[in-house]
Amino acid sequence: MELANKSIIVTGASSGIGAAAALLFAAEGANVVLGARRSAELKTLAETIDRGDGNAVYLAGDLKDESYADALVALAEKEFGGLDGAFNNAGIVGEMGPVPDMTIGNWHDVISVNLTAAFLAAKAQIPAMKKQGQGSIVFTSSFVGFSNGGMPGMGAYAASKAGLIGLAQSLASDHAAEGIRVNALLPGGTVTPSGGEGNPAALEFIANLHPMKRMASPKEIAQAALFLLSDRSSFMTGSPMTVDGGMSVRLT
Repeated sequence: MELANKSIIVTGASSGIGAAAALLFAAEGANVVLGARRSAELKTLAETIDRGDGNAVYLAGDLKDESYADALVALAEKEFGGLDGAFNNAGIVGEMGPVPDMTIGNWHDVISVNLTAAFLAAKAQIPAMKKQGQGSIVFTSSFVGFSNGGMPGMGAYAASKAGLIGLAQSLASDHAAEGIRVNALLPGGTVTPSGGEGNPAALEFIANLHPMKRMASPKEIAQAALFLLSDRSSFMTGSPMTVDGGMSVRLT
């Protein structure tokens, strides 16, 4: 039980990597607080976890809203007595295309969901972890925007994901002495609704970009997040950890 009795916030929990992570963390003993926009999906996931003898609560809302980030932390403290960790996983790809053709609205949307929401999450989470005397925060970044991983047509996405690495490293430096670790998880292509699920041609193309010639399952990425949230990674902070099927090797 890698996360026994730890309370963990999971954002983007209504599907994909977030849902897989919530199920895995609960199976490993965590009390999970589920956050995303879609209430019905969160309710179903929480019920599934509860039926499996886990503990889950949920709150739907907009991650770009500072009061929602505060509310998720307050829910963890109310229901589970504190906050030990957070998997800030929510994100969007946005419109794809060259920057000269990109709308300012798309830029703002992607940066707000992927980067500003992570800032708001950490702003709310760190004071709660300081009360505990320790904690672990994981941001879902991407190989895109890191280590020569640039992909065409993904300017806003790449900027937001590169920004998450910088944010994680700055927070890690600020709070390491307080026992709070902050790391970035960099997945490769993953079979999720936003990662081409249901489109065999797209899945095959993305899979073949990877040296492993396949994409990850959401649970494989969740396993890496579990490691970063657990005591097994107790001497890791400020790390951009790639879980990308060798994509960064191919691109360097």
